[in-house]
Amino acid sequence: MKRRALVGAGLLLRFSRLALLIHLELPPLFSSPISFRSGAPKKQSECISHMKKKHKRAKLPNTVTIDSIYEKKFLSLNSVIEAVIIDTFILPGTNIYMLHLGDFWSSNTIDLYLHRRFYSLADPKNGILKKGREVFLTGCRLRTATGCSGHARLLPTEYLVILLDEDQDDDAMLLLARFCADSFSSISLGTVDQGVSYSLRARIESITSPEVQGKYGSLQRKQINLVDYDGVSSKFLLWGEQVLLANLFSVGSTLALDRPFILSSTESALELSEEFCLEYGTATQLYLVPFIRHEEQVSVALTQNHHKGSKLSRAMDPSQGLVVSQVSLPCNSQGSIDFSNYPFRSFVIDLREKMTGVSLYGIVADIRSTQEPVFSVKIQDVTGAVWARLHFARSWSLGILGLGHSIYISGLACSMGTRKSLELRWFENDVGASFINISCLPALLNSSCLHKLSCLSDLSVESTGTRVCRVWLDQIEHCHVTTRLSHTSCGYFLDDSSIEDLKCSFCQCKCNAELAWNFHLKITLADESGKIFAWCTGQTAVELLQIAPDEFCELPEEEQIMYPSSLEHETFKVALVNCRKKVEGLMDQDHDTVEWEITRAMKWE
Repeated sequence: MKRRALVGAGLLLRFSRLALLIHLELPPLFSSPISFRSGAPKKQSECISHMKKKHKRAKLPNTVTIDSIYEKKFLSLNSVIEAVIIDTFILPGTNIYMLHLGDFWSSNTIDLYLHRRFYSLADPKNGILKKGREVFLTGCRLRTATGCSGHARLLPTEYLVILLDEDQDDDAMLLLARFCADSFSSISLGTVDQGVSYSLRARIESITSPEVQGKYGSLQRKQINLVDYDGVSSKFLLWGEQVLLANLFSVGSTLALDRPFILSSTESALELSEEFCLEYGTATQLYLVPFIRHEEQVSVALTQNHHKGSKLSRAMDPSQGLVVSQVSLPCNSQGSIDFSNYPFRSFVIDLREKMTGVSLYGIVADIRSTQEPVFSVKIQDVTGAVWARLHFARSWSLGILGLGHSIYISGLACSMGTRKSLELRWFENDVGASFINISCLPALLNSSCLHKLSCLSDLSVESTGTRVCRVWLDQIEHCHVTTRLSHTSCGYFLDDSSIEDLKCSFCQCKCNAELAWNFHLKITLADESGKIFAWCTGQTAVELLQIAPDEFCELPEEEQIMYPSSLEHETFKVALVNCRKKVEGLMDQDHDTVEWEITRAMKWE
């Protein structure tokens, strides 16, 4: 297929050169159309100006304008052109179809040599590629201008998608007549073997780039996950250069596939849960009903009034000018409001059903391990607390998370649960999802703008959040230093029962080759205002003791006992959190009687 496409492109290139020679020899005959399509800036086509009034669709990520193509004299293969057909014509002296294209953002126009697989769609009587039709293009190569009368054109591309508008009668009839009879459930592999073709319509659920295994080696692959109107799922696979087509798709849009290549799961050599998958074959034509993201006005919550710097803090003083009381946020294809670009901080009390892309900053009030690697974390802020169900890719992605830690989490989705209570869900691999343990960030101590120094006397059993203090090590005779084996991937200690089979009780993984000695340290911290007893592990303990666990284990037992005394009155900047409650099933360290955890430490010179 690829070879035929290249041969076709080469033939079209030779035809274009022949046409140019004819033009040079017979200027009176061809000067008018060539001059019209020169690409020089001019008034935008009336057709495009009329359509522009109804244009509400957002640009695709890789979209370039026709003006920018002329300006840069360059076009990359993965660029997307969102074009409107101004005219369809045959290149004089040839049988080559050309599309004269414009876009909504340019005054320039450009011509495209139409790929022969689309010739039936450009028929003047029955074709769909006519004036006013929108198309998406990618994988285009630019033929730059040659000679004083030449001009730039786009060479043929196989990667063209035709846009349909369900509000237009002709398009609605096309979708109803051609793409409603078949569904994923109606596909029979027996009839496929007999040469029966299908025309299918489904919504794009997600677009992924799974790893290619086995005999395909490093071949590129894109997987378009589709759901038809019966709720049945299937996969549309793109291979090699075809992955460029994914640039033209967006989640929530409806994809109509005319005559896709249908491959059984046994023939595909891939592990598929479905009986078959779809591919972009030599006869496949693609149509798209783009998802138009609607916006909804969201009232800014009253909680914003209590925070300095908020625009709404001026609400009590009308002389300060117009106050923003609402913001417009986009809705996704399921009608949930996307809060990923919400300009204010979200609080627990503000959360409602059908919110997605929510970001929360709060304190960990509780942690429960439900089913590896899924954890339920109770997030608390000044307005309340809420449980969030976190789906990590692996158990150790959670990291060493403890009670009292300050976290920032983005990409949360809110829905109403079966018990009529609000449920928060989060998936590590989702776009825009992040999970940051602020209490353990090195930048927290390194950057003075991120913290305010506190005195130890300011800390109490009711203290929440992460406090940064300047302290020294005190009462070294009461210091407790132990070394234990830990799983390097997650950092958790192995309990005594797992030493024999070397299985991590947290990850539930065998970790024979992933073991390291780690400190568990309990020590007294002091400053001018008071003292506290605190614990820590991992790199924080190494920073305080100023020795690696392996080196410490190699010391004679007498030196190990005496070593902490050499650190007395050493000064540090530390981050402290209150960890009053032991986390059931996760924190197996013996520190449940110690109320303070040192999450980060840095030597203070």
